Amino acid sequence: MTVSVIQFGGSNCDRDAVRALRDVGVDAERTWHEDGLPEDPSGIVLPGGFSYGDYLRAGAMAGRAPILQDVRDAVNEGVPVLGICNGAQVGCEAGLTPGAFTTNASARFQCEHVHLRVENADTPWTRSFEPGDVIELPIAHGEGRFEIDEERLADLDADDRVLFRYCDADGNVRPAANPNGSTGAVAGVCGEREHVAVLMPHPERATLPELGGTDGRGILRGFAE
Repeated sequence: MTVSVIQFGGSNCDRDAVRALRDVGVDAERTWHEDGLPEDPSGIVLPGGFSYGDYLRAGAMAGRAPILQDVRDAVNEGVPVLGICNGAQVGCEAGLTPGAFTTNASARFQCEHVHLRVENADTPWTRSFEPGDVIELPIAHGEGRFEIDEERLADLDADDRVLFRYCDADGNVRPAANPNGSTGAVAGVCGEREHVAVLMPHPERATLPELGGTDGRGILRGFAE
């Protein structure tokens, strides 16, 4: 049983995701999108990068690629799916999760480390943490601002579908700690089922202590649950 990391033209974090998953004891292989999903994948990652050069808008074309129907079918069979950065944009475009990602409030590409507060610790992606824990992950995006109307955001909160919020080092959610202007400071959400999630920060880039932190390991271990 192997996690499939789907590679599109323009993906550039697929190898990082495979390495990081193997580091936490999860077998993973890259899957070229035109080849379709292998039979019975144990999980799926939609990785970061610039699929199709971000033409139209980030994730729009990959979100309509034929392999995404395979992904939807796998979701219905209970296969865990995690979209990261561009993969989060793809996941939203494909309707796997609510909301949309658009241009950062700064109108600039931002590459930095951010703090996240764990909002729901009862999902495959957050069970390594406790509610209110503060973790640190890197971001690298130009279109990472999560957009959703206030009524739907309230529904997400009521259903415990917000996984992470941007915060400061002490866990305070405030505008200065929100790097891209995301609505409700949301950094990651679940779909209608908790085994499907997207997040804008990069857990696969936070698994090696010599590179600045290992908080991403707890998220990726969700595939082993």
